[in-house]
Amino acid sequence: MAISTAAYAQGRKGLCINEVMVQNDSSVVDDYGLHHGWIELYNSTHAPMEISSVYLTNDSTKPTLYPVPLGDVNTEIPALQHVLFWADAEPNKGTFHISFKINPGETIYIFDADQKTILDKVTIPTDLASNTTFARKVDGKGGICQDAWEVRDGGEKYITPSSNNIIEDTNTKVESFRILDGNGIVLTLMAMGIVFCALLVLCLCFYAISKVGSIVSLFNKMRSHGVEPKTIADAETLTHDSGEEIAAIVMALHEHLNAHDQENTILTINKVKKAYSPWSSKIYGLREIPRR
Repeated sequence: MAISTAAYAQGRKGLCINEVMVQNDSSVVDDYGLHHGWIELYNSTHAPMEISSVYLTNDSTKPTLYPVPLGDVNTEIPALQHVLFWADAEPNKGTFHISFKINPGETIYIFDADQKTILDKVTIPTDLASNTTFARKVDGKGGICQDAWEVRDGGEKYITPSSNNIIEDTNTKVESFRILDGNGIVLTLMAMGIVFCALLVLCLCFYAISKVGSIVSLFNKMRSHGVEPKTIADAETLTHDSGEEIAAIVMALHEHLNAHDQENTILTINKVKKAYSPWSSKIYGLREIPRR
C-alpha cells in the first residue's frame, strides 16, 4: 500500500537540525576514528520517528543529494533523542556518512520523502571557526523546534554531539526543597504521614474484607442447609424482642422464689449456696437391705 506524502510529512513533523560542526580538527571522531564535520538531527516529538527516505542536502535545487537509506534499524530515532550524520562525502562508509561536505555560509535542508516539503533548515554563520558548533540554545519538545541559535566553542557553552544541548546536572525542585527544609523535618513528617495513612487504609480494607467474608460465609452455610437468611433474621427478631415472653419469665421466677428487694417493682434472684457432700449425707449411711 502506498503512503501519501502528506502522511510522511505529518509523521516526520518535529524532525530538527539541532547542532552543526563544519570544521572538526580535534573534536569527536567517527566510527573510523577520523575527524569530520557533522550534522545532528533531533526528534522533538514524544514518540519514535523513522527517518529513512528523508533527504539531506546543502543545495535547495538538489533536494535528493543524500537520501537516508532504508533498512537500517538505527534510522529510527527514539523520542527526544538524537542521531549524528558525518559530512565527509563518503556515503560508502555507512548510513550515517552523507554524500557532501558542509562549509560556513551554507544552508542545510531536510526534505521529506515527497522531495518538496522542507522539514527543517539552518544557515551556518560565515565566520564559524574550527572546532565550534552552531546549535540551538534549547532542544525542542512536543514536535516544536526552537528558533534560538548560538555559537558554541566548547568552553562554558558545551559542544554536545548526540546529546541534549542543555545538560541538566541538578534538579531545581530538589535544590529548592533542600533550602526550605535543611534539617529534613518536613520530609520526615511527610514520610511518616504517608506510611501511617497507608497502614490505616490497609487496616480498614482488611477489616471490611473480613466482615464481608464472614457474612458471605454465613449466608452460604444457611443456603446449604436450605434456610433462607430472611427467615432466620425474622425469627431471631421475634425471639429476642418479644416483651410478653420476658414478662412471663420474670413473673414465673417471682412466684417460684418469692424473693425481692424492698422495692416491689424490682425482682431479685439470689443464688442459694449450701455446703453439701455425698460423704456427709445420712442417706448413704443407712444399711441397705440385701436383695435376693
